[in-house]
Amino acid sequence: MRTAVVLAGGDAIDVPPPVPLPEGALVVAADSGLHRAEALGLHVDHVVGDLDSAAPDAVDRAVAAGATVDRHPGAKDYTDLELALEYAAQQGAQHVVVLGGAGGRLDHLLGNVLVLTSARFAAIDVEAFVAEAHLTVVHGGRPPVELRGSPGSLVTLLPVGGTARGVVTDGLAYRLDTEDLTPGTTRGVSNVMVGTAASVALDQGTLLVVQPDGGTGAAS
Repeated sequence: MRTAVVLAGGDAIDVPPPVPLPEGALVVAADSGLHRAEALGLHVDHVVGDLDSAAPDAVDRAVAAGATVDRHPGAKDYTDLELALEYAAQQGAQHVVVLGGAGGRLDHLLGNVLVLTSARFAAIDVEAFVAEAHLTVVHGGRPPVELRGSPGSLVTLLPVGGTARGVVTDGLAYRLDTEDLTPGTTRGVSNVMVGTAASVALDQGTLLVVQPDGGTGAAS
């Protein structure tokens, strides 16, 4: 399975990264995500975006080290993160790990979180670490997605783009058994890990699974 690591700008940089990054992963920097890559000591394969936030000398260093650059105009139809995800998909990534993306404008944050759930990326296992939260996208009709965390840590299930039908959970305190979650309701908020592993699957639709404390904290 080819993995791509997509680095976004925004929130404070985690050193080391929140999860071990696989060797040989495709590394894509979305604009100032290039600075995050440098802080983590990651070799960047591709830089994409309008580059209004990436320092020119950082771009030059990336190019000198072998990175390709896809510069877009400021007036464009997609955020830098969406462009980075599209590139990862075009390169055959089957698993994408996004690092960063919070700390800026609220509309950018919401747009970038929602684009993770796009049907265009339904064939890819997408997860993201945004500020303290771990996000996992679950699409209908696919194998159960495994979650990891500490007993008592929070897990929220948010339906995106329509009703999530036939939701089945295992390892969560408030179990769902082929039930539906409807957008605009909060039934899926603040579930709780029973042990250190859980799983989520559904028949149709899309769920955004949010572990607000990254799976390490205790429910309150």
